[in-house]
Amino acid sequence: MTGYSVDCNALLQQVYEASFAMDDVVLYLDTHPGDQDALNYFYYVSNMRQQAVLAYEAQCGPLMVDGVMDANYWSWINDPWPWEGVCG
Repeated sequence: MTGYSVDCNALLQQVYEASFAMDDVVLYLDTHPGDQDALNYFYYVSNMRQQAVLAYEAQCGPLMVDGVMDANYWSWINDPWPWEGVCG
Protein backbone atom coordinates (compact mmCIF):
# COMPACT_ATOMS: atom_id res chain seq x y z
CA MET A 1 0.00 0.00 0.00
CA THR A 2 1.46 3.37 -0.97
CA GLY A 3 -0.56 5.67 1.25
CA TYR A 4 -3.27 8.15 0.54
CA SER A 5 -3.04 10.68 -2.25
CA VAL A 6 -4.97 12.26 -5.06
CA ASP A 7 -4.77 8.86 -6.77
CA CYS A 8 -7.12 7.44 -4.13
CA ASN A 9 -9.61 10.19 -4.87
CA ALA A 10 -9.48 9.43 -8.59
CA LEU A 11 -9.80 5.71 -8.01
CA LEU A 12 -12.73 6.18 -5.64
CA GLN A 13 -14.41 8.43 -8.21
CA GLN A 14 -14.10 5.62 -10.77
CA VAL A 15 -15.78 3.24 -8.31
CA TYR A 16 -18.60 5.74 -7.75
CA GLU A 17 -19.14 6.34 -11.47
CA ALA A 18 -19.15 2.67 -12.39
CA SER A 19 -21.46 1.89 -9.46
CA PHE A 20 -23.89 4.60 -10.55
CA ALA A 21 -23.92 3.29 -14.12
CA MET A 22 -24.49 -0.24 -12.87
CA ASP A 23 -27.35 0.83 -10.58
CA ASP A 24 -28.91 2.82 -13.41
CA VAL A 25 -28.89 -0.05 -15.89
CA VAL A 26 -30.19 -2.45 -13.21
CA LEU A 27 -33.25 -0.24 -12.76
CA TYR A 28 -33.80 -0.24 -16.52
CA LEU A 29 -33.37 -4.01 -16.76
CA ASP A 30 -35.98 -4.46 -14.02
CA THR A 31 -38.57 -3.15 -16.47
CA HIS A 32 -36.92 -4.25 -19.76
CA PRO A 33 -35.42 -7.68 -18.99
CA GLY A 34 -35.22 -8.70 -22.65
CA ASP A 35 -33.16 -5.72 -23.84
CA GLN A 36 -29.94 -7.38 -25.00
CA ASP A 37 -28.10 -4.06 -25.44
CA ALA A 38 -28.89 -3.12 -21.84
CA LEU A 39 -27.81 -6.54 -20.63
CA ASN A 40 -24.52 -6.22 -22.53
CA TYR A 41 -24.04 -2.78 -21.00
CA PHE A 42 -24.72 -4.23 -17.54
CA TYR A 43 -21.92 -6.77 -18.01
CA TYR A 44 -19.63 -4.03 -19.31
CA VAL A 45 -20.18 -1.66 -16.36
CA SER A 46 -20.16 -4.55 -13.89
CA ASN A 47 -16.69 -5.49 -15.09
CA MET A 48 -15.65 -1.84 -15.07
CA ARG A 49 -16.82 -1.52 -11.46
CA GLN A 50 -15.01 -4.70 -10.43
CA GLN A 51 -11.78 -3.42 -11.99
CA ALA A 52 -12.19 -0.03 -10.30
CA VAL A 53 -12.71 -1.66 -6.89
CA LEU A 54 -9.67 -3.89 -7.38
CA ALA A 55 -7.55 -0.91 -8.42
CA TYR A 56 -8.72 1.12 -5.43
CA GLU A 57 -8.06 -1.71 -2.98
CA ALA A 58 -4.60 -2.38 -4.40
CA GLN A 59 -3.62 1.28 -4.01
CA CYS A 60 -5.62 2.49 -1.01
CA GLY A 61 -6.73 -0.49 1.08
CA PRO A 62 -9.98 -2.40 1.41
CA LEU A 63 -13.07 -0.56 0.21
CA MET A 64 -15.47 -3.21 1.46
CA VAL A 65 -15.05 -5.95 4.00
CA ASP A 66 -14.70 -8.62 1.31
CA GLY A 67 -11.63 -6.75 0.04
CA VAL A 68 -9.54 -7.89 3.00
CA MET A 69 -6.93 -10.14 1.45
CA ASP A 70 -4.52 -10.84 4.31
CA ALA A 71 -5.27 -14.36 5.54
CA ASN A 72 -3.18 -13.92 8.69
CA TYR A 73 -4.54 -10.65 10.04
CA TRP A 74 -7.87 -8.80 9.99
CA SER A 75 -6.49 -5.80 8.09
CA TRP A 76 -9.90 -4.13 7.67
CA ILE A 77 -9.10 -1.95 10.69
CA ASN A 78 -5.62 -0.82 9.56
CA ASP A 79 -6.52 2.04 7.25
CA PRO A 80 -8.99 4.89 7.51
CA TRP A 81 -12.12 4.23 5.50
CA PRO A 82 -13.05 6.49 2.58
CA TRP A 83 -15.96 7.99 4.53
CA GLU A 84 -13.57 9.11 7.27
CA GLY A 85 -12.42 11.96 5.04
CA VAL A 86 -9.00 10.63 4.13
CA CYS A 87 -9.79 10.60 0.42
CA GLY A 88 -11.77 13.83 0.50
